[in-house]
Amino acid sequence: MSSSQSSDKPTQKPRHVSLSYNNADSQASALRLILTLFPDWEYTEGKIEFVRFTDGITNTLLKAIKKRPGFTEEQIDDEAVLLRAYGKGTEVLIDRDRETTSHSLLAQYKLAPPLLARFQNGLLYRFIQGQVCTPADLTRETIWRGVARRLGEWHAILPTVSTQEATTAEDSDTNLSLSLTSSRSIPSAKEINAITPGKPVPNLWTVMQKWIFALPKERQDILQKELERCVKELGDTPGLRKDGLVFGHCDLLSGNVIIHPPALTTSLPAVSTVSFIDYEYATPSPAAFDLANHFAEWGGFECDYSVLPTRRRRRAFIHEYLTSYHQHLPQPLQHLNSVEAEIDRLFTEVDMFRGIPGFYWGIWALIQATISQIDFDYGAYAEVRLGEYWAWRGEEDGAREREGREMSERERRWAKE
Repeated sequence: MSSSQSSDKPTQKPRHVSLSYNNADSQASALRLILTLFPDWEYTEGKIEFVRFTDGITNTLLKAIKKRPGFTEEQIDDEAVLLRAYGKGTEVLIDRDRETTSHSLLAQYKLAPPLLARFQNGLLYRFIQGQVCTPADLTRETIWRGVARRLGEWHAILPTVSTQEATTAEDSDTNLSLSLTSSRSIPSAKEINAITPGKPVPNLWTVMQKWIFALPKERQDILQKELERCVKELGDTPGLRKDGLVFGHCDLLSGNVIIHPPALTTSLPAVSTVSFIDYEYATPSPAAFDLANHFAEWGGFECDYSVLPTRRRRRAFIHEYLTSYHQHLPQPLQHLNSVEAEIDRLFTEVDMFRGIPGFYWGIWALIQATISQIDFDYGAYAEVRLGEYWAWRGEEDGAREREGREMSERERRWAKE
C-alpha cells in the first residue's frame, strides 16, 4: 500500500457517553460509565469489580469485570472492559480525536481491541488477555522476535492517512489549546504543520513542533533550533514508503506490549505472539524512529543503558521485522533489492535516528513536569532523555571527541557489536 493511499475501510465513530471519570470518586464514577454501556450488569447475577493498573505514568487505567457465577477466569476476561481516563492537562500533548480515530482504524484491521465508547475524559474498550511485558521481557528472544513481527505487520498494512484525516497544513484550522503560559499566543495548525511542508499531518515532526510551541520561551528557543536541524537532516530519510512515513505506534514501551497466552495444546512457542496497546501517540513517522524508540525502551523508565540491544541484536530484530513487513504488504514489491542490502539500509537509518527518541520524550517530559499530578519526577526524566540526544549530537558532529570528553554509556552500548 502506498503511503498516499487511504484506507478502504471507513472508520466509524464510537458511541459517546456524556459522563466523566473522577479519580477522587473512582469506584462510583467508573461504575456509572460501565452501567451506561452495559445496563444489564446491574441486574444480572455476579459482582462488578474494578482492577487498577499502575504501569503507566500518564493515564488512569481500570479493568472492569463481571464475576458471573460458574464462569472461568478466561470467560470473565472475555467480556472485561478497560477504562482509560486521560491524565490532567494531557490535551496539550495528545490529540484525543486523532487517538480515537487511530484506535478505530486499528480495530478494523484487527490490530486493536474493539473501541466501545468514548466518554468526556477517556475511552472504554475491550480487554486483551495476556501478560503485560516488563523491560526485561523485551530482551528475551522469543519476545523481541514477536514484537518485530507485529511491528512489521503494523507498518505494512496500516495507511498513514485515513480518509477522514487527509488534511494539509493549508486547510487545517484545528483549535489547538496548547500554550502552557497564558500570556503567549496559541499557534495555528498551519504554523505547526509548516515544519514539514508536503507531508501528511500530523506526523512525528509536527507533534514535536506542537509540543515545543507549548514550552516556556527559555526552553523553546534552543529546542526549536534543534528540531529544525533534525528535520533538515532526517526529515527526508527514504524509509520504507514513498514519502518515508509509516503509521507508527511511537510509544512501544514494555507496558504497551501484551504477550498472548500460548495455546493449551501446544508447547511454548519459539516466537511469542504479541499485541500492542495504547495508541495515543500513534502517528505517521519514519519506520526508523519507531524502531529506535522501541530499542530505547528496553532500558525502561530507569533508562538502564546496559541492556539496550547491541548492533548484532538490532540487525537480527530488523531482519525479523522486514521479513514480516514484506509478508504483510497488500501488494508485495515486484523488484525487491537484496534482503541484506535492505537490512543494511534500515539498520543505518535506525542508527541515524537513535538520538531522536531522547529529544521526543525529553520535550514531552518538560511539559509533563508542568501539568502532571502523577508522582513521577518528570523534570529529572526530561534532563536524562535530552541528555541522550545531546550525547548523540556530540558523536554525530564530532564535538565530544574534539573536546576530549568520554563517550556516554548509552553511546558505548549502542556501538557495541
